[in-house]
Amino acid sequence: MPSGPPAEPPEELTSPLAYEGVWRFTAPALEASVPQARHAVRDLLAEQRVPVAAEIMDGLLLIVSELVTNAVRHAALLSPQIAVQVTIGANWLRVAVEDNHPYRPKALEAEQGDVGGRGLWLVKTLTAEAGGKCDVENTRSGGKAIWAELPLTPLATSPPNVL
Repeated sequence: MPSGPPAEPPEELTSPLAYEGVWRFTAPALEASVPQARHAVRDLLAEQRVPVAAEIMDGLLLIVSELVTNAVRHAALLSPQIAVQVTIGANWLRVAVEDNHPYRPKALEAEQGDVGGRGLWLVKTLTAEAGGKCDVENTRSGGKAIWAELPLTPLATSPPNVL
């Protein structure tokens, strides 16, 4: 048996796909930033030709809206700017919203009739249903980044019953 270094995998297996990468933008912590962030993420994915399934895209854009809304409503006093980071891998994508407020929110199920309070719970639910994960991390600046990572395609489901 020949000895020596292991064979290198073919280049196409090790090279990143054209759409893989990390993009980051900042926005003022204002209500107007919510639709702007959502449109920026949607446009980025379209420009990069990311093969994200429509149902994943719908959930992702709602997640972006909820995370940016939460940062605007709850962190603006200590964080006049927020950051949105989109990281795209071969089969997944991650969106993170960062602010400089140290408070780490908790996902709460609101009571019937409550007008608000479901944002982070909705993010966790949408992420779990898509087969993804989400969490909150501390940042070096003393703030936090709330992120959701989703697959590009939905979880395989059972085929429909055929009669």
